[in-house]
Amino acid sequence: MKHLLIVWHSQSGNTQALKDAVLAGAQDSEIDGVTVRCLHALEASAEDLRWAHGLLFGTPENFGTMSGLIKDFFDRTFYAVEGELPPLPYGLFISAGNDGRGAVREIERIARGYPFTAVAEPVIVRGPPTEAGLQTARELGMTLAAGLSAGIF
Repeated sequence: MKHLLIVWHSQSGNTQALKDAVLAGAQDSEIDGVTVRCLHALEASAEDLRWAHGLLFGTPENFGTMSGLIKDFFDRTFYAVEGELPPLPYGLFISAGNDGRGAVREIERIARGYPFTAVAEPVIVRGPPTEAGLQTARELGMTLAAGLSAGIF
């Protein structure tokens, strides 16, 4: 059994809507052999990272970067797992008021230190999520879960 961890934060509800779509995709009935754990950034811990075989991170873009609570998750867990984790595949979903690139850049920089390996293009949805944006988020969840199930990641 493979384990997929989703860590997210939302203030306006936009990232939460994306998280719901990502979670639905990760739990698609066509995908076998993957257990999904979905935790708000305040609840997620180093132990959850040790449990995971793959990761999805969701954040709003705040002031051109990730939310403070996603950064807090990284701050709380980095040294606790330093040197313990194998390279873990990950993906990002971002609710952006701007272009989202700053959040992507900062998370990618942090991810290299863990080490996490990006295996999908970041999903960036600008403004309130549209049906197309939610579908893209759902596909991201499916991609990570199916890749873990198939042994690709």
